[in-house]
Amino acid sequence: MAPTPDLLAAGSGWRVHDVVCTASSHDRPFEEQHEALCIAAVMSGTFRYRSTQGSATLAPGAVLLGNEQHCYECSHEHSAGDRCLSFHFTPEFFEQIISAVPGARHISFDVPNLPPLPALIPIVAAAEAARADGDFAAFEELALCLAGTVSSALAGAKRPRRTPSPRDELRVAAVLRRIERESHQPLALADLASEAATSQYHFLRLFLQVVGVTPYQYLMRTRLHEAAVRLRGSNESVLSVALETGFNDVSTFNSHFRRIMGMSPSAYRRLKGGVE
Repeated sequence: MAPTPDLLAAGSGWRVHDVVCTASSHDRPFEEQHEALCIAAVMSGTFRYRSTQGSATLAPGAVLLGNEQHCYECSHEHSAGDRCLSFHFTPEFFEQIISAVPGARHISFDVPNLPPLPALIPIVAAAEAARADGDFAAFEELALCLAGTVSSALAGAKRPRRTPSPRDELRVAAVLRRIERESHQPLALADLASEAATSQYHFLRLFLQVVGVTPYQYLMRTRLHEAAVRLRGSNESVLSVALETGFNDVSTFNSHFRRIMGMSPSAYRRLKGGVE
């Protein structure tokens, strides 16, 4: 079942689509092709991505990477549906960006994805807020910020040493769905390991291998992403946002927010585009 792309904004050398996919495990995946260099931020849902760079299980916060004219396949063995904000770049436009990034040498990707990195969270949250607000003029700067941050991260990225088995991915995918659904609830490592039917130590290593960050890091970044979107898209108090996204008190929330976002929640809310 083909996803439904909705063009949000475009400029010279770049464009961004809101892509909604409703496929499930009952639908057979089919081969598609990236028409341009692609960086897609996963906003909701969990799915399997296979490309010429490898394969990965992607969940909210992760970033899909695709090379121009390369074939790929997305499947939903473990869940139904997903939504991504998909940024596309011409090689000429992207080359101008990486020329200013220390250590970046290529205009093609050699890995299929990036995990939910702290540097990406403010950009992805700002993009989601811009989509929700209809602030499409913000996407030009966001496209540049996203491409530059991804290029910088990839300059030091390494390939995983071992490819997770389908069974391992199935276990982790179930936990990812639970975190997405219940991120505002207390989620202990023991409970998540039980969900994956494995020991806590093995689960920790397995989750890190599949997702790229630890379960706690992923949970915190999921909560902070939701908090950032709510701060930009509503008039809720900082305390209300903190409590409703899973933080026990505003002090803890402020501490985590400052460490990941580089500023206080109040300062972030005052930003027009959500990034500096």
